[in-house]
Amino acid sequence: MSEGTLTAAAEPVIEQAPERGPERRALLEAILYVTEEPLTIEQMARGLEWPKAQVEAALAELVAESRRPERGVEVRAIAGGYKVSTKAEHHDAVRRFVKTLQPPLKLSLAALETLSVIAYKQPVTVPEIQQVRGVSAAGVIRTLLDRKLISTAGRKAVLGRPILYRTTREFLLQFGLNDLSELPTLKEFEELARAAILE
Repeated sequence: MSEGTLTAAAEPVIEQAPERGPERRALLEAILYVTEEPLTIEQMARGLEWPKAQVEAALAELVAESRRPERGVEVRAIAGGYKVSTKAEHHDAVRRFVKTLQPPLKLSLAALETLSVIAYKQPVTVPEIQQVRGVSAAGVIRTLLDRKLISTAGRKAVLGRPILYRTTREFLLQFGLNDLSELPTLKEFEELARAAILE
């Protein structure tokens, strides 16, 4: 094998982004559709081997295009990345349809109350949660950990060094939030929790 052959074989193959805008947007939409987790711009640029600027431009066009009223899904920022999701105005109808397919997986009122305390006061310890709720929270904490809605966040620097808990990326995904600044008010959260229980 010649030296020239070795050099040629060692060069990385850089895939060029499709030249036409519609083709770039279509490819990005397909990738966002098939992935479970939100994708960052960096992940898309690295995976497609496109320049970051081309990904950003195509993504901006795709986001704008998906907001048109005749589209049922949109590309939106969630949990630090981008994901295809149903539009807010269709949530109720889609939720009713999905309920006809399988029994919904719900949290108990105790779990929702505990989760709301953690979401709004994080990082927070079990004694602090119990002080707000007035009842034991140990069993509920285990449920929320199992469902990956919360995780540990170190230990508080007080006597006994109790474990701190915080919400996770999965919490953002489940509630359709990009970050914690999008949390509803505590009153709105309580109303949502009551509505979920009534359903």
